[in-house]
Amino acid sequence: MLEDCKNALERWGGVHELIDRWLHERRELLIHFAALKQACDAELEAVSAERVDTFGELLMDYISAGHFEVYPQLREEAKAFDDHQALELADRLLERLEMSTELVLTFDRDYDSPARAQHHMHRLPAWLDRLSRGLSERFTLEDQLIARLHAAHAPDAARAGADTRA
Repeated sequence: MLEDCKNALERWGGVHELIDRWLHERRELLIHFAALKQACDAELEAVSAERVDTFGELLMDYISAGHFEVYPQLREEAKAFDDHQALELADRLLERLEMSTELVLTFDRDYDSPARAQHHMHRLPAWLDRLSRGLSERFTLEDQLIARLHAAHAPDAARAGADTRA
């Protein structure tokens, strides 16, 4: 997943400040996720509830930024370009993203404080496995949103389209 994140940064990083910041948040989330997973695999008893809580906060911040900042901005950009196909695709992808959002919200209910995290610590390895699959699919869908709703309208994309028509 971390390699895919790096590839997404290379494709779209710097194209738009909001997306760039969000992709950096994704990278930080993945770094924390990988470290937490590695710690769980090594010795679950040594994983602190505070560490799980910190990861949960990063996860919720990332998901929230997507839903309340990035996705609406991407939709507005597609509307500005009168790109109805992109908007239809966005609706389908956003519907699919809801499954991983529900997964994250359920995780958050179990681990939203150090006390709750400590109570549910024995289930953490299984949760991380589920989150790994859910986040991997989520990042793929988000990358598709970025590619279709933003990158397609970037100045370089428009120039490339004009070059092929010439």
